[in-house]
Amino acid sequence: MTKLSVNINKLATLRNSRGGNNPDVVKTALAIEQFGADGITVHPRPDERHIRYKDVYELKQVITTEFNIEGNPMEQKFIDLVLAVKPTQVTLVPDAQGQLTSDHGWDTLTHKHYLIDTIALFKSHGIRTSIFIDADVNMIEGALETGTDRIELYTESYAHHFSTNAAQAIAPFIAAANKAYGVGLGINAGHDLSLENLAYFKQHINGLLEVSIGHALICDALTLGLENTVQLYKRQLK
Repeated sequence: MTKLSVNINKLATLRNSRGGNNPDVVKTALAIEQFGADGITVHPRPDERHIRYKDVYELKQVITTEFNIEGNPMEQKFIDLVLAVKPTQVTLVPDAQGQLTSDHGWDTLTHKHYLIDTIALFKSHGIRTSIFIDADVNMIEGALETGTDRIELYTESYAHHFSTNAAQAIAPFIAAANKAYGVGLGINAGHDLSLENLAYFKQHINGLLEVSIGHALICDALTLGLENTVQLYKRQLK
């Protein structure tokens, strides 16, 4: 079954808005694991506007499922953090400084040599690697040459168009996933996946190993409850 990794950045945003430690992101991450999630994802940014680097070290001490750290490896501070923490997986995302949220994948052709070197560094420390890319067959071919273990399909366009034409929205993702699966790349996915569109995505994507979901899941938890929400998302992946 496809694994559910819960991105807890939004919990940290809520905590930071008041300057205290409520909600406690470490305790809540443990609860999310107990409620059935298969992993915890964090995406620390240089300004620490949500997850702080201190959080990542504390989470590493207690997480018993898979721990996934996302971020831009062009920041040396991020590389140092990942090498020190040694998560289960590092997901490389080409975010710009101050970017509100991730909005594009890597150009794996233009940045191929940089990615080769960076991925080799992380893998030499026993860390599984994944790179965030658009649903483009050419980018899949480039990803293969980088030596990455997995790719994470950036699913915002799928989510945006799902309600108007689901078949059209999923089509490029089917093509990209089939290409990745065919060449032996593991397939993850994330961004704007929700209770409304997740099951359809899962049903049509060959070899989907993991989804990383934060914003929609945390929003749903406000009305449905956190434990119930985690279970509802898990059901969409069966």
